[in-house]
Amino acid sequence: MDIKQQCVKSGAQYIDPDRVTIEYLNRSYVMAVPGMEISLKDNLAHCQDIDLRDRILMLHYLITARGTPPSGKLIGFRQLPGGCFEHGSFSREVLTPLLDRFGKEPERLAEAAGKLGGSRVNYGDVAVSVKAFPRVSVVIALWRGDDEFAPNASMVFDSTVTDYLSTEDVTVLCQRLVDKLTRSE
Repeated sequence: MDIKQQCVKSGAQYIDPDRVTIEYLNRSYVMAVPGMEISLKDNLAHCQDIDLRDRILMLHYLITARGTPPSGKLIGFRQLPGGCFEHGSFSREVLTPLLDRFGKEPERLAEAAGKLGGSRVNYGDVAVSVKAFPRVSVVIALWRGDDEFAPNASMVFDSTVTDYLSTEDVTVLCQRLVDKLTRSE
């Protein structure tokens, strides 16, 4: 793998042949390329303190990145390769916990997302865009319930997301994002 080229494609910063800096959910991480050890840039945590799923996502993002510019077209999880088959588990593992935490008070989503560098966007009743990686953002939208309908949630992505992460990685990313949102309150 040409590490300089992958930094260009992924938006990571090339430090030297053995290290790169990568932004993930509003934090900077240093990745040692030969050993794939990852630490927070500010050295508050070492590899063993960073969740294994986060480390794997960072590695997959770096090696998968194609450098495709954003299309501006948002797609839902079902539109990802295999997403229609995996949507039930995605809904159960990602959307249900999101609704359990923010469904009755969707405004709290914006507060929690702000701690991860997210910002409000015009989608649903309350929506935020969170930059997961330099070239991958997740838009989370909530709709308030009423007498006829229960609260609802969705997550959408730029159509180029699979040029950076597999569908399985998108699922794990969304799980990690919901976990961090619910813990950041």
